[in-house]
Amino acid sequence: MKNKKRISVIVAAYNQEKYIGRCLRSLLRQNVDYNEVEIIVVDDGSQDNTPYALQLFRGDIVVVSHESNKGLPSAVNSGLKIASGEYIVRVDSDDYVNEKFLTILQTYLDFNESSAAVGCDYYVVDESECVVSRKSSVEDPIACGIMFRRSAIDEIGLMNEKFLLNEEKEFKKRFEMKFSINHLAIPLYRYRRHDNNITNDVEKLKFYDDMLVQEN
Repeated sequence: MKNKKRISVIVAAYNQEKYIGRCLRSLLRQNVDYNEVEIIVVDDGSQDNTPYALQLFRGDIVVVSHESNKGLPSAVNSGLKIASGEYIVRVDSDDYVNEKFLTILQTYLDFNESSAAVGCDYYVVDESECVVSRKSSVEDPIACGIMFRRSAIDEIGLMNEKFLLNEEKEFKKRFEMKFSINHLAIPLYRYRRHDNNITNDVEKLKFYDDMLVQEN
């Protein structure tokens, strides 16, 4: 029988050979008991050297491999299906986190049993990891940096795989119909801005924005 963990970190990766190492190093330097943490990386059919990069972390992470690219929500769902943690948090494969990221979010949920989720603020960084700006996760929400109770996710259901973009908006919309996401004004997450950010595709974003409205 699989040993249950306190925290499951889910990292979905597609063609992220350039950044995945930095992401995983930040997760493996957390101020936590790693007997209570699992890092699940879902390689969503990468065509570059991402699989090789993941081999460098063999033994420290759990790898799930898709034979072909299925899209971000499908990759996240693959991670959720095998996650054993009491708490679930996503980190994007091109981002990284402060060394106290997991500890602070976990501590908040441990001491606030009525809270179903908590998110932190973040710094936007450039390719050289220089801070560009500080952002509030309430005013400028992103998909990651939110720790959820697994029990709450089980009530809401998995990601809607029709939303290849804005999947987090659709999920949060369903989540917040029943629960709230509390906020810690501490910038523990590092959102990397670069030319290949999926959110740079304005036309696709508008398509899924319209689709989200139609789901009402």
